Amino acid sequence: MNPKELLMHHLGESSRCVSKMASDPELIALLSEIANECVKRLNSGNKLLFAGNGGSAADCQHMAGEYVGKFLFERQGLAAIALTTDSSILTAVGNDYGYETLFSRQIEAIGNKNDIFLAYSTSGNSNNIVNALKFSKKMGLKNIGLTGLNKGKMNKYCDVLIEIPSKLTPRIQEGHLLVGHILCEIIENNIS
Repeated sequence: MNPKELLMHHLGESSRCVSKMASDPELIALLSEIANECVKRLNSGNKLLFAGNGGSAADCQHMAGEYVGKFLFERQGLAAIALTTDSSILTAVGNDYGYETLFSRQIEAIGNKNDIFLAYSTSGNSNNIVNALKFSKKMGLKNIGLTGLNKGKMNKYCDVLIEIPSKLTPRIQEGHLLVGHILCEIIENNIS
Protein backbone atom coordinates (compact mmCIF):
# COMPACT_ATOMS: atom_id res chain seq x y z
CA MET A 1 0.00 0.00 0.00
CA ASN A 2 1.18 3.48 -0.71
CA PRO A 3 1.04 6.06 2.13
CA LYS A 4 -2.35 7.44 1.06
CA GLU A 5 -3.90 3.96 0.84
CA LEU A 6 -2.42 3.05 4.21
CA LEU A 7 -3.79 6.22 5.77
CA MET A 8 -7.27 5.60 4.35
CA HIS A 9 -7.16 1.95 5.46
CA HIS A 10 -6.28 2.80 9.07
CA LEU A 11 -8.70 5.72 9.30
CA GLY A 12 -11.44 3.44 7.99
CA GLU A 13 -10.61 0.71 10.53
CA SER A 14 -10.58 3.22 13.36
CA SER A 15 -13.85 4.77 12.23
CA ARG A 16 -15.55 1.36 12.00
CA CYS A 17 -14.39 0.47 15.51
CA VAL A 18 -15.71 3.73 17.00
CA SER A 19 -19.00 3.32 15.09
CA LYS A 20 -19.43 -0.17 16.57
CA MET A 21 -18.80 1.25 20.04
CA ALA A 22 -21.26 4.11 19.54
CA SER A 23 -23.99 1.75 18.37
CA ASP A 24 -23.57 -0.77 21.21
CA PRO A 25 -26.27 -0.09 23.85
CA GLU A 26 -24.66 -2.56 26.27
CA LEU A 27 -21.35 -0.71 26.13
CA ILE A 28 -23.10 2.65 26.64
CA ALA A 29 -24.97 1.30 29.69
CA LEU A 30 -21.80 -0.31 31.03
CA LEU A 31 -19.80 2.92 30.79
CA SER A 32 -22.56 4.82 32.57
CA GLU A 33 -22.61 2.19 35.34
CA ILE A 34 -18.81 2.30 35.70
CA ALA A 35 -18.77 6.11 35.84
CA ASN A 36 -21.46 6.16 38.52
CA GLU A 37 -19.57 3.57 40.58
CA CYS A 38 -16.33 5.57 40.26
CA VAL A 39 -18.09 8.75 41.39
CA LYS A 40 -19.61 6.95 44.38
CA ARG A 41 -16.32 5.42 45.45
CA LEU A 42 -14.23 8.56 44.89
CA ASN A 43 -16.79 10.55 46.92
CA SER A 44 -16.38 7.95 49.71
CA GLY A 45 -12.61 8.48 49.87
CA ASN A 46 -11.54 5.55 47.72
CA LYS A 47 -9.12 5.73 44.81
CA LEU A 48 -8.63 4.52 41.25
CA LEU A 49 -5.62 2.30 40.53
CA PHE A 50 -4.46 1.78 36.93
CA ALA A 51 -2.11 -0.84 35.47
CA GLY A 52 -1.06 -2.01 32.01
CA ASN A 53 2.04 -2.83 29.97
CA GLY A 54 3.71 -0.93 27.13
CA GLY A 55 1.24 1.36 25.35
CA SER A 56 -1.37 0.40 27.95
CA ALA A 57 1.01 1.60 30.68
CA ALA A 58 1.14 4.96 28.91
CA ASP A 59 -2.67 5.01 28.79
CA CYS A 60 -2.77 4.34 32.53
CA GLN A 61 -0.40 7.22 33.25
CA HIS A 62 -2.40 9.48 30.95
CA MET A 63 -5.68 8.67 32.68
CA ALA A 64 -4.30 8.98 36.22
CA GLY A 65 -2.96 12.40 35.21
CA GLU A 66 -6.42 13.49 33.99
CA TYR A 67 -7.94 12.62 37.37
CA VAL A 68 -5.23 14.05 39.63
CA GLY A 69 -4.87 17.18 37.50
CA LYS A 70 -7.92 18.17 35.52
CA PHE A 71 -9.66 17.07 32.37
CA LEU A 72 -11.92 19.80 31.01
CA PHE A 73 -12.24 22.26 33.89
CA GLU A 74 -10.86 23.23 37.29
CA ARG A 75 -11.99 21.02 40.16
CA GLN A 76 -10.51 19.18 43.12
CA GLY A 77 -7.83 16.60 42.40
CA LEU A 78 -9.17 13.05 42.39
CA ALA A 79 -7.35 10.07 43.90
CA ALA A 80 -5.85 8.10 41.01
CA ILE A 81 -2.54 6.24 40.79
CA ALA A 82 -0.86 4.61 37.80
CA LEU A 83 1.01 1.56 39.11
CA THR A 84 3.30 1.84 36.08
CA THR A 85 5.32 4.90 37.01
CA ASP A 86 7.73 4.33 39.89
CA SER A 87 10.88 2.87 38.33
CA SER A 88 12.38 2.00 41.73
CA ILE A 89 9.32 0.00 42.76
CA LEU A 90 9.03 -1.64 39.34
CA THR A 91 12.67 -2.70 39.22
CA ALA A 92 12.83 -3.80 42.88
CA VAL A 93 9.64 -5.87 42.69
CA GLY A 94 10.57 -7.23 39.27
CA ASN A 95 14.03 -8.22 40.48
CA ASP A 96 13.03 -9.60 43.88
CA TYR A 97 9.68 -11.23 43.07
CA GLY A 98 9.37 -11.40 39.28
CA TYR A 99 7.73 -9.34 36.58
CA GLU A 100 4.43 -11.17 37.03
CA THR A 101 4.04 -9.58 40.51
CA LEU A 102 4.71 -5.93 39.53
CA PHE A 103 1.15 -4.80 40.04
CA SER A 104 -0.20 -7.28 42.61
CA ARG A 105 2.57 -6.28 45.04
CA GLN A 106 1.66 -2.60 44.68
CA ILE A 107 -2.04 -3.35 45.16
CA GLU A 108 -1.10 -5.25 48.33
CA ALA A 109 0.83 -2.20 49.56
CA ILE A 110 -1.55 0.66 48.71
CA GLY A 111 -4.88 -0.85 47.67
CA ASN A 112 -7.86 -0.70 49.98
CA LYS A 113 -11.15 -2.52 49.96
CA ASN A 114 -13.60 -0.61 47.75
CA ASP A 115 -10.88 1.04 45.63
CA ILE A 116 -11.31 0.48 41.90
CA PHE A 117 -8.64 -1.30 39.88
CA LEU A 118 -8.65 -0.52 36.15
CA ALA A 119 -6.64 -3.20 34.38
CA TYR A 120 -5.58 -2.62 30.76
CA SER A 121 -4.54 -5.53 28.54
CA THR A 122 -5.11 -5.57 24.79
CA SER A 123 -4.70 -9.37 24.74
CA GLY A 124 -6.37 -10.02 28.08
CA ASN A 125 -3.55 -12.43 28.90
CA SER A 126 -0.77 -10.36 30.48
CA ASN A 127 0.39 -12.43 33.46
CA ASN A 128 1.12 -9.44 35.68
CA ILE A 129 -2.37 -8.03 34.96
CA VAL A 130 -4.12 -11.37 35.55
CA ASN A 131 -2.20 -11.84 38.83
CA ALA A 132 -3.07 -8.30 39.93
CA LEU A 133 -6.75 -8.90 39.17
CA LYS A 134 -6.73 -12.13 41.22
CA PHE A 135 -5.06 -10.38 44.15
CA SER A 136 -7.27 -7.32 43.86
CA LYS A 137 -10.40 -9.47 43.91
CA LYS A 138 -9.25 -11.18 47.13
CA MET A 139 -8.71 -7.77 48.73
CA GLY A 140 -12.21 -6.54 47.83
CA LEU A 141 -11.40 -3.98 45.16
CA LYS A 142 -13.73 -3.60 42.20
CA ASN A 143 -11.98 -4.90 39.07
CA ILE A 144 -12.65 -3.20 35.76
CA GLY A 145 -10.89 -4.76 32.79
CA LEU A 146 -10.23 -3.05 29.48
CA THR A 147 -9.37 -5.34 26.57
CA GLY A 148 -10.36 -6.22 23.02
CA LEU A 149 -12.48 -8.98 21.53
CA ASN A 150 -10.04 -11.66 22.68
CA LYS A 151 -11.07 -11.24 26.36
CA GLY A 152 -8.31 -13.60 27.46
CA LYS A 153 -7.68 -14.90 30.97
CA MET A 154 -8.45 -11.57 32.63
CA ASN A 155 -12.17 -11.98 31.91
CA LYS A 156 -12.47 -14.51 34.73
CA TYR A 157 -11.29 -12.00 37.37
CA CYS A 158 -13.07 -8.82 36.28
CA ASP A 159 -16.28 -7.55 37.85
CA VAL A 160 -16.80 -5.58 34.66
CA LEU A 161 -15.10 -6.06 31.29
CA ILE A 162 -14.96 -3.39 28.60
CA GLU A 163 -14.31 -5.04 25.26
CA ILE A 164 -13.24 -2.80 22.41
CA PRO A 165 -14.71 -4.35 19.24
CA SER A 166 -11.41 -5.21 17.57
CA LYS A 167 -8.62 -7.78 17.69
CA LEU A 168 -6.01 -5.26 16.47
CA THR A 169 -3.82 -3.75 19.17
CA PRO A 170 -3.80 -0.18 17.74
CA ARG A 171 -7.61 -0.10 17.43
CA ILE A 172 -8.02 -1.55 20.94
CA GLN A 173 -5.68 1.09 22.38
CA GLU A 174 -7.54 3.85 20.54
CA GLY A 175 -10.78 2.51 22.00
CA HIS A 176 -9.31 2.41 25.50
CA LEU A 177 -8.28 6.05 25.22
CA LEU A 178 -11.74 7.06 24.00
CA VAL A 179 -13.43 5.12 26.82
CA GLY A 180 -11.00 6.62 29.35
CA HIS A 181 -11.76 10.16 28.23
CA ILE A 182 -15.52 9.54 28.27
CA LEU A 183 -15.41 8.09 31.78
CA CYS A 184 -13.22 10.95 32.98
CA GLU A 185 -15.62 13.57 31.64
CA ILE A 186 -18.68 11.91 33.19
CA ILE A 187 -16.89 11.52 36.53
CA GLU A 188 -15.55 15.08 36.46
CA ASN A 189 -19.06 16.41 35.83
CA ASN A 190 -20.62 14.42 38.67
CA ILE A 191 -18.05 14.44 41.47
CA SER A 192 -19.02 16.32 44.62
